[in-house]
Amino acid sequence: MKYSRAIKSISYLKAHASEIIRDITENKETMIITQNGEAKVVVQDIHVYEQTQESLAMLKILAQSSANISKGKFKPVDKAFEDIRKRIDERKS
Repeated sequence: MKYSRAIKSISYLKAHASEIIRDITENKETMIITQNGEAKVVVQDIHVYEQTQESLAMLKILAQSSANISKGKFKPVDKAFEDIRKRIDERKS
């Protein structure tokens, strides 16, 4: 993405809102809106936003997993499934 094209003033947003929304939706781009020359908000296609949020969630899970492994807080997969089966059996009874 070229930020030079993606940075617009709030005045531009007000004057061209429907055009901006159409462009963002069609091109899956992100736009930075400025107020008094300072970046204030980001306007983004909802699907791009959702994908970003899902990616961040996965990265958070990976980071937590790495931290747990380095702390020794893990168990072999066989033991994990065995524990799950025990819990299921306990709930059935």
